Amino acid sequence: MSKRILLTNDDGVYSAGIRAAYKSVSDLGEVTVSAPMMQQSGVGRSISIFEPLRITNATIDGVKVNAIGGTPTDSVILGIYAIMKQKPDLILSGFNIGENISTDTITTSGTIGAALEGASYDIPAIAASIQVIEERDKFDDHREYEHDFEVAIKVVNKIARNVLKHGLPENVDLLNVNIPHFVEMDTDIEITHLSRKFFKTDVEERLDPRGRPYYWINGELIIDNEEGTDVNAVMNNGNISVTPISLDATSPIDLSEIEHLI
Repeated sequence: MSKRILLTNDDGVYSAGIRAAYKSVSDLGEVTVSAPMMQQSGVGRSISIFEPLRITNATIDGVKVNAIGGTPTDSVILGIYAIMKQKPDLILSGFNIGENISTDTITTSGTIGAALEGASYDIPAIAASIQVIEERDKFDDHREYEHDFEVAIKVVNKIARNVLKHGLPENVDLLNVNIPHFVEMDTDIEITHLSRKFFKTDVEERLDPRGRPYYWINGELIIDNEEGTDVNAVMNNGNISVTPISLDATSPIDLSEIEHLI
C-alpha cells in the first residue's frame, strides 16, 4: 500500500519552500498538501476556535493543493479529518524560509507547531527549515523566493524515507531539521539539542503622528558557541542540524526535587 504523506507549512501554500518540500517526498507516496492560504509565521501551534474555516482548492505547478483559511495547526487538523479523512503515515512541515532553531522558535514557529500537532496524533513528523542570511527575508512574500533547494530536497528525502521505513525512536515525536543557506552534498549533519536562546529580545517605542506611543518587539541574534546545540551547528559550523523533539515537556527531574516548593 502506498504511503500517505501530509505536507504543510507556515509560509503559505504558494511559498517556494512548500513546492520544494513537495519534490522532497513526491516519490515516497501519495502527498496531500494542506497549508495556510496566507503567511502565518510566528503563530506557533495556535488554533482557530472562534471562527469557521474554509478550504480553497487550487493547482500550483500542476499539483492540486488545499489552501486553508487559518493557521498551520488548522491546516493539519483539516488535512487529516476533512481532506484525507484518515491519519497519514508521515507529516512534513516546510520548507520554512528562515531557520527554526533554539527554544525561542520551538514554541513560536508555525512550521514546528504544525508538525507538533500531527505528532500529537502519533504520526511521525518532520519540520524542515532553510537558514536565511538577511533577516528581512523571513518576512517577505515567499512565492518567488529564489534559493537552490537541491541539497535540502535530497536530505529531507533521505530522512523521510528512513522515518517511513523505521519510524521514530521511543520518546521522539518530531525531527527538527535546519539546513544552512550555503550547503553542499558533503555538508556534515549534526544531531543536536536545542540552544537556550537565539534572540535577545528588545522593545522599541515610537510615536504615531498624534504623539501616542506604539511598540515594535524586536531583538538581535545570539550566536551560541556551545558544542552540540542547533544554533552552533547551523550558525557557526555551517552544518545541517537535526534535533529530536518530544511533545512531553515535563522537566526530566526526580519529581521529589520540587516537593519543598509546594
